[in-house]
Amino acid sequence: MENNTEDFQSFLQVLPPVEFACVYGSSLHPTNHDKTTMIDYILGVSDPKQWHSENLKLNKHHYASWMAHLGGERLITAVADKIGVGVHFNPFVTWNGKMFKYGVVRMHDLLQDVQCWENFYLCGRLQKPVQIVVDSSDISKTNSVNLRAALSASLLLLPSEFTEEDLYAKVCNLSYMGDVRMLFAEDKNKVKKIVTGQFDLFHSMYKPFLEEYKAKKLLKLTGNHQIHVSQDCDLSAARSLVSALPPSIRSLMSMKLGEETKSTQTGRIIHDAKISSREGAANCLQRILRRKVMVSSTRQAISGLLAVGGVGATRYVAKKINKAWKSWR
Repeated sequence: MENNTEDFQSFLQVLPPVEFACVYGSSLHPTNHDKTTMIDYILGVSDPKQWHSENLKLNKHHYASWMAHLGGERLITAVADKIGVGVHFNPFVTWNGKMFKYGVVRMHDLLQDVQCWENFYLCGRLQKPVQIVVDSSDISKTNSVNLRAALSASLLLLPSEFTEEDLYAKVCNLSYMGDVRMLFAEDKNKVKKIVTGQFDLFHSMYKPFLEEYKAKKLLKLTGNHQIHVSQDCDLSAARSLVSALPPSIRSLMSMKLGEETKSTQTGRIIHDAKISSREGAANCLQRILRRKVMVSSTRQAISGLLAVGGVGATRYVAKKINKAWKSWR
């Protein structure tokens, strides 16, 4: 990844301190030299209400005027928490000749989504390449659980043979299944562009887990730059992949597929989803993730439109629809 850390950190100097910050999206594409591209941030803070209170004093112009004047930090956090999924976005922020968008989230909510896939919103962002610029809580280490789970879910949804590019497209697509924006306001080639533009970044992220699954005899990897993957598709392999998913997802699968009890080597009894066929497990997982993404993307879309106000919402939606229209043409 190109070393843009200093450039990305410089914008944070105009904001109150944060515990976590990462840049994601098209600004990380090595081939992207478009200076009009909006640079996207996720910012983790311990207390969003206090953070927004401080930021309103420093950067009131970053917020929709109706939110800043009518309710301030209380209204901002209420809309994010009660309507959205805990994230407040300020888009179209201009600074130093560039345009920025930043989303502010409570650290507890960020960790819950990364570890448990509670909303399957922020965890989806971190399943794709990001550049972490502030990490006082060691989220990068915690995110390894998220990456392993994303790889496992993708393998369960893929056939017996596929390419490395197919794998990353499936990983990328996990957080877009059911996304309401993909119906009318997103580039239909978005997944392909992300994977093509950031292939080497995906490879460096997921290589350790591919090697881990190869050592467990779940995968066979052949080739050099473009790896061809063969996977074991028997029932025991499917159960192994499901076991790497977050407990909350396995619990939902248990509700739909039935539950079975198992005894560990230490004698502890655990309850898990009853996997009687790989196809059944894959279909069940797909339905669960699709519903999670549909709910969270709808809530966040409504919250986001409220957060940017009338003029900002019109501008933001117009930009998205224009991008989608170009891709369909």
